[in-house]
Amino acid sequence: MRKFWRKIVIESIRKDRKNGSDKRTFTAFEIARGFRNLRITITTSFKNFFLAVLGITCAAFGLKSFLLPNNFLDGGAMGIAILTTELSDISLSILIILINFPFIILGYNVLGKQFTVKTAIVIGGLSLVLALFSFPQITSDKLLVSVFGGFFLGAGIGFTVRSGAVLDGTEILAIFMSRKFGTSIGDIIFAINLLVFSSAAYFFSIETALYSIITYLSASKTVDFIIEGIEEYMGITIISRHFEEVRSMITDNLGRGVTVYSGKRGYGKTGELKDIDIIYTVITRLEISKLYSEIQKIDPNAFIVKSSVRDTKGGMVKKRPFNH
Repeated sequence: MRKFWRKIVIESIRKDRKNGSDKRTFTAFEIARGFRNLRITITTSFKNFFLAVLGITCAAFGLKSFLLPNNFLDGGAMGIAILTTELSDISLSILIILINFPFIILGYNVLGKQFTVKTAIVIGGLSLVLALFSFPQITSDKLLVSVFGGFFLGAGIGFTVRSGAVLDGTEILAIFMSRKFGTSIGDIIFAINLLVFSSAAYFFSIETALYSIITYLSASKTVDFIIEGIEEYMGITIISRHFEEVRSMITDNLGRGVTVYSGKRGYGKTGELKDIDIIYTVITRLEISKLYSEIQKIDPNAFIVKSSVRDTKGGMVKKRPFNH
């Protein structure tokens, strides 16, 4: 068995080489690194597969147990598919593929082949689950349907994004249009959803459209939670004459890593320049108060810039269970 994996590793190393020579022998270090890279690839593939299956299941449960029995919509391509299936005799499983197909083709040019294949598989998997499996209706209470239907649908979308794909093709369209016309992705998605919810108000009722907006908001917050996690991180830039004491305080007292880089301070009417050391660290929002207090003890005149950090990877901040 080990010879089998060794052969696979050697072939993968050869593919990575530009010359593609079969005659060159490989050192023990290269073989060991090849095994490590292969293990990472296999582990990542299994994680992505699990996340994709979990995402499809959550989305299907949210649709068939909450939204569809109560004629509620979500935004984006999913909302268009639900609206169309309510106004026609076409199955939702078929409409999901038909409506997302142009976006999948567009994704090949915008985001690459690997992303497109994953997205096609995930959307096709959701279509099959909706067509072949049944889920019980959980409740008919409109508020519960809108909140928890959006929650499960958003969880499904979030898990599939963590696996490297999307369940809603309108995000691909938004990325394409933002690159082509310079508009923001958020504005494009808002315009699409405005059209969907306006159509829901026209064909069904204003009440249905309003509850569908709640569904969309619930799904959006759930997606953010799944992708970014519950913790919020802040990037802190500190400029202080006592930079060494500040650095030691952050690493020793807070247990966080820091980056120290050189800069120049310009001040005064003549624009006098002076070399300074700038400290940058990433902490959780719960540690901000303690950090400010400790800096105040060391240097009350320290200059501090705080900025939001959407996510982190590696370092001394956290270890995420799922890496995308």
